[in-house]
Order: sequence, then structure tokens, then C-alpha cells
Amino acid sequence: MKRREFLGGLMSGAVVAASAAALHPNKSWAEASKATSNGTRNLAITKRVIEVNGKAADVFGLLQPDGSVGLTLDAHSPFDVALANQGAEATLIHWHGLAPPWNMDGVPDNPAALLKAKETRRYTFPVGSGGTHWMHAHTLQEQNLLAAPLIVRTADDRQRDEQEVVILLHDFSFTPAEELLAELKGSSSGHGMDHSAMMQGMGSNMQGHMSGTAMPGMAAMDLNDIEYDAYLANDRTLDDPEVFTVESGGRVRLRIINGATATAFTIDTGTLTGQLIAVDGQPVLPVPGTRFPISMGQRLDIRLELPKSPEAHPILALREGTDHRTGVILAASGAKIAKIASRGTESGPVVGLDLEQRLAAVAPLPTRLADRRFELNLTGNMSGYDWRIEGGDGLDVREGERIEVVMRNMSMMSHPMHLHGHHFQVVDIGGKAFGGAVRDTVVVPPMGSVSVVFDANNPGRWPLHCHHLYHMASGMMSFVAYA
Repeated sequence: MKRREFLGGLMSGAVVAASAAALHPNKSWAEASKATSNGTRNLAITKRVIEVNGKAADVFGLLQPDGSVGLTLDAHSPFDVALANQGAEATLIHWHGLAPPWNMDGVPDNPAALLKAKETRRYTFPVGSGGTHWMHAHTLQEQNLLAAPLIVRTADDRQRDEQEVVILLHDFSFTPAEELLAELKGSSSGHGMDHSAMMQGMGSNMQGHMSGTAMPGMAAMDLNDIEYDAYLANDRTLDDPEVFTVESGGRVRLRIINGATATAFTIDTGTLTGQLIAVDGQPVLPVPGTRFPISMGQRLDIRLELPKSPEAHPILALREGTDHRTGVILAASGAKIAKIASRGTESGPVVGLDLEQRLAAVAPLPTRLADRRFELNLTGNMSGYDWRIEGGDGLDVREGERIEVVMRNMSMMSHPMHLHGHHFQVVDIGGKAFGGAVRDTVVVPPMGSVSVVFDANNPGRWPLHCHHLYHMASGMMSFVAYA
């Protein structure tokens, strides 16, 4: 049997079937899907129940009529999706990693209104090239698992003799997101705050792993500002992880999505040496390793060669700065699967830019001088929980221009900065120019700087924001605008 004939679906396990459709009140969701035009994919925003730490949790879902989570599409085909809101509250979905027309981007009132309860809206635009992407609410509903994979596969992907395993990471709290945000804003030491990962200093390598001796007079760096109830991989904790059946001696492509709202991880492939082959859906020259950092909103594609033995291989996500972890298991037929604790023996590494400085795009942007340059300061602190992008007002450009954006982090928290509607290339870290990866989300560490360039080829008013949900909701969001 060829390896690509093994498991190729997105997720199994903690998924419940979609509820009755709102498209046609007298038909089931599956029956209603047949009523749409040929080629249109149906996707429903639903409510579902999963188990977290032995308790029932009411969460959102993004499901196809057969109960499948998320979407898998073909590269260079039309994106043609009928999105039905089967829930009781208005919401909207952002297609993270794609470059739709501005009016279909999925940010509330920018320009489209929220999708009302029982309303269906059709989205049509070119899907673009292949890649590991995802979709999520651009509201606090994202915290309640309103997110799913959006995988775009190329012809080469379909022919390649390898198995694909998709892993969606998340942080979970039984406390509603509105309460978490209110407590963050109301007190620097309120409920939900996690001070276990406060670093009492930063090393001299600001742009890299940021470890070492403390620097005199420097404030503490805050890694995590919420202590979550659980950390999930495909809706599950390590108490009951998803187990993917793999072929002994086969090849696996991990498509990993950090859908967490406020948690960075490091992917640990254990005894398996992986090859990082893409970031944010964009190919990079392969980088070998066993640990790969991933911040909020980012994606990693890692290729693994499995040994020819009946073994189980945990793929773990180590929470930054603490011993919490989550993950999945790759298991060959006959493998013994050992229990893995949700807390390890070491703290997850601090996510910095060591790996970023080693990345090089397979297809870099054409060499060109920037027509316009913006310098932004990322500011804020835990006191009052107020976050800003100084210089972010008036990011007005013209279609066809090459734009350079310099982002300097003047705060003591990292900020994964995401630009909608475009892919940018990382061209400078800490004043050192290089030809880095093409991606859509890049980490700017405390007191560090990152420069990116992109081409203004998709008119609109595009958000540029921190992908830490609570930083964005507290003001760390600006817009790149052109007609």
C-alpha cells in the first residue's frame, strides 16, 4: 500500500455532527448542501460539545455537511463556499492565509457586516497557491474554538507518496473570553493571569532565544498573561490524544497550525528529525531539526521519515515558558502507546527569532526598492492592559507599490504581527538585512525589530495587527489602505 493511501483526513475524534441546516428549514444540512450550485462547498458555523479535563465544554465548530472539520481545497481553483451561521449569535470568519477581495476578508464591518444567526453568505474568489492555512473568527469567539484548518493542496501534494497529518493547536478556558479580557484590563494580577512564566531578565541575544543573565535595570518579560484550563491538539489533551495510524518506514507531512489565542508553542518531534519545508503555507529551503517554534497565527509544515519499526512517535507542542504541553501520537500498526502526561519535566523554550534568521524562501519576492517605508513602534504593558501600534495611523499606500514596514517592539511581550490580504517577506531582523521567508505572520520579540516588505497588489483596507487575541482587542491593530 502506498503511504498516501493512509489517513488523509483532517481530524477524527471529538467532532459531533452538524445540526439541522438553516439554508432550508425543512431539509437536513446534508440535503440542503445539494441545493447549492455545482462546485460550491458548504460550511456551517455550529455549536458542539467536546470533553476537556473530564468536563463537557460547549464550543463552536466549522463543519462540512458530513461533519468534517474545516476545508481542504485544490490550489488554483475557485474558492466557492456557502457559509451558514447555524448558531444563535452573529459572527464572521477570516480566511487566514488566503488573499481574497477585501469585501470577503472576514473582519467585522471592514467592510462586511457580521453574519447574522441563520444567515448564509457565499464567498467566491481565486483560492491561490497551495499551503497550510486556517480560518477563524476575528472576534473574541475565536477563544471558544471558532477556528478550523483550511488546507490548499497542490497537484504535487496529491501525487507525493506521503501521508498528511493536520494538527490544530489551541488554548482553552472554561471562563468566557469577555471575562478574561475584563480581568486583564482590570488588574495586572487578576483571575486568569499567569505569572509563572515571568522572566526576571533577558539575555544579550534579544533577537534570538532570549535566555541568559539578566540585564541591569530591565523590566521583566511576560510570556503568558492567561493561565488556561487546557491546551488542545485537535480538540484533545494528552489525557486522550488523537492517534494517527502511520506506515512503518513511511513519510509523513505534518501541517501544524497554532490557532491558540494567547499561547506560543515549540513543536517537539522527539527522536524524529524533521525537515521544516514551509511556514505560513509558503515553501522554504528545508531546515532540519527536532524543535520548531510556532507563535499564534503561524503554521509549520514539517516532513518526517519514520523508522521501519512498529513504534509510536509523540509530536508535542510545548507551551512557552511553562511545563504544559499537548500533542498527538503517530503510531505504526502494532505499536505500544505509552501514556504521556500533560505536564512535562521542563519549560517550553521562549519563542524568538533564532529559526526565523535561518529561513529562506523558495520563491522570494522579486528584488525591488521600496516605494514607501513605514516605521512602527509596538507599545503597551500589563498595567491597564493597553496595547498600541504607534505610527499605525495613516498607513496609506498606492496600488503597485513595494512597501517596507519596520516594526520595533518597545514592550515586554512578544507580538506575532499578521497582515491580511498579502504575503510579506522578512528582510531584516535587528538591523541585519537578509532574504528571509515569505509568510503572513512574524514574531517581533521584546525590544527587538523586524522589517518586512510586500507588494500592494490587493486593494482594500487591510488589518495589520498582533495575533494575540487580547492584545488586538485592546488596541494593537492598524490598517494598510489603498484603493
